[in-house]
Amino acid sequence: MQFQQLQYFVAVAETRHFTRAADLVHVAQPSLSQQIKALERELGADLFLRARGNITLTDAGEALLPLARRILADADTARHEVQELAQLHSGRVRLGATPSLCTGLLPDVLRAFHDRYPGIRLLIEEGGSHDLVRELARGALDLALVVLPLPTPSPALTTVELLREDLVVVSSPEAPAPGGGGSRRTVRVADLEGERLVMFRHGYDLRELTVAACRAEGFEPDFTVEGGEMDAVLGFVRAGLGVAVVPRMVAARSGSGLRVTPLAPPGLERTIALAHRSDVAPPRAARELQRMLLER
Repeated sequence: MQFQQLQYFVAVAETRHFTRAADLVHVAQPSLSQQIKALERELGADLFLRARGNITLTDAGEALLPLARRILADADTARHEVQELAQLHSGRVRLGATPSLCTGLLPDVLRAFHDRYPGIRLLIEEGGSHDLVRELARGALDLALVVLPLPTPSPALTTVELLREDLVVVSSPEAPAPGGGGSRRTVRVADLEGERLVMFRHGYDLRELTVAACRAEGFEPDFTVEGGEMDAVLGFVRAGLGVAVVPRMVAARSGSGLRVTPLAPPGLERTIALAHRSDVAPPRAARELQRMLLER
């Protein structure tokens, strides 16, 4: 089995077309087809069902695809690792993080990292923990900041707890205090019953946490607006469309135009962890960013 054959196989699997795959990998279509056939002979199984105008993966092809993608991603990581200079003058770090962490935790750490290693490119991917775990597993990320517990525990990942963060309720200062609190300095989750909530999109860790907390208090949350990312949610709250439950760090960095009300004990908190693949050491630049995050 040759590395090049796996590249050709993944190209055909993703395009479902031999000619377009050949253009993608810059090789003549007959050569690509010959290499795919040689790979099938090596493996002793057909990888594609070939019909006029319709290329689909066989069961063997479906089994090989995630492994081939991982091998190619690992090779790409190895290439960048070797190319990095000893003094970290060049290279890249592919970091995944939930949007709220991109708003709250990361700016200061990334600024410090960039000041120390200006030649390192920082590639940031925002997403929910479920999506980030999947991207880590297939080798598309070096590190990811995720919320514990993971939606689907994976023995292929190593996680290190980074911090625990309180959640708070934000609202417009021009609107009544959440829960009819008046001058009260805190609000309970139970007090949010009947409140109009501005809610994040599906797949957002904060959405799942907030909905679960409301249900634990015996009520279904009432959404006035839903489907936004962090900046949109904060903007809708400022406009008086409702209240939202957000991390304390996000509320602290959000500037004026928001009332911040802590949750009464026991409150709500989330656990943030730094994750990477267990079977592949992160590149050197990623390890340095990992160290800075853990020592922050």
